[in-house]
Amino acid sequence: MITLKDIMTMVNGELLTPESVPEIECPKVFASDLMSDVLASAEPGSFLLTGLANPHVVSTCSVADVAAVVFVQGKRPDASVVGQARAKGLPLIATKMPMFEACSRIAVLFGVRGDGR
Repeated sequence: MITLKDIMTMVNGELLTPESVPEIECPKVFASDLMSDVLASAEPGSFLLTGLANPHVVSTCSVADVAAVVFVQGKRPDASVVGQARAKGLPLIATKMPMFEACSRIAVLFGVRGDGR
């Protein structure tokens, strides 16, 4: 199974919540900047990749039962958002990679081919 640590390594990410357990399993990944899409379509336990770094992300992830968030494109949430995530036990990772590159690298972990299989 793919873990938080595996994802962090693949995207050259920085763990913003160091108290998070790096062995958290990642069964699925969902990428979106629309929190309404996260609520409607993300499977519980998924990791979210997003370019949004505001408090709504943490609130949405809590409701949608998202397991972790990867902020792409060098976006970094402010201290209050990190604090909110810590209080909810939501691991946060930041990467400088654009969304497409981060998704492509993570797809390699899952063994996804270019044709989606």
